[in-house]
This record gives sequence, structure tokens and C-alpha cells, in this order.
Amino acid sequence: MASHSLNLILRFLLEITALIIMGIWGWHQVDGSLQYVLAVGIPILASTFWGVFAVPQDPSRSGKAPIPIPGLLRLLLEVAFFGFAVWGLVRLEWMLFSWIFGGLLFLHYLLSYDRIQWLLSR
Repeated sequence: MASHSLNLILRFLLEITALIIMGIWGWHQVDGSLQYVLAVGIPILASTFWGVFAVPQDPSRSGKAPIPIPGLLRLLLEVAFFGFAVWGLVRLEWMLFSWIFGGLLFLHYLLSYDRIQWLLSR
């Protein structure tokens, strides 16, 4: 399974963008000092789950899995991670951005069909 370098760059940019979206969504949930907690805490929590739960020998990552999980569970984690970002954009009423981000996600996973098959076989 070999991913094209441009698709890996797209994936990285989608991951970073999703974390930024989560922070913005968190900021808009409350007023006062709790805004800072949510704007920073939600992306930190999401990135922790993203980085810790992995499928061993996943070539799209470092191959290391601090907490090994089955491929289907990893795929569900990714859907939840990116789905939360799209949902956050919709809740913020940034519909154009939600469509663009969702479309780029669809393109990425369409180009990553071999990785999806690999994950489902693990």
C-alpha cells in the first residue's frame, strides 16, 4: 500500500484544519475564561486520541502504535474525528466551508481506497 505524497500532504492539512475547526467551535460554545479551555482542550484531546490509537504497521503513519487497535476501530475514529470537524462547521453556520472541507475529505478517502481496504483487513 503506497500513498501518493500529495495525498499524504492533503491528509496532513485536513488533520490540522480539523483541529483548528474544533478549537474555533469550542471557543464559540461559552463566554469567559472557559472559552480558552475549550478552544485549546478540545483539539488537544482530539489529537491525543488521533495519535495514540493506531493500527500497528500503518504505513500512512509512523508504523508505531502506542495503543494498538483494529483497523475498523481506527477507521471509525477517523470518521468521528473528521465528522466532528464538519459538524462543528455546520453548527457554526459556516456552510460553504463545511461543504469544501467535506468535499476534500471525500476526495482524500476516495484516493485512499487502498488504505481503507488495508484497515478493514486488519
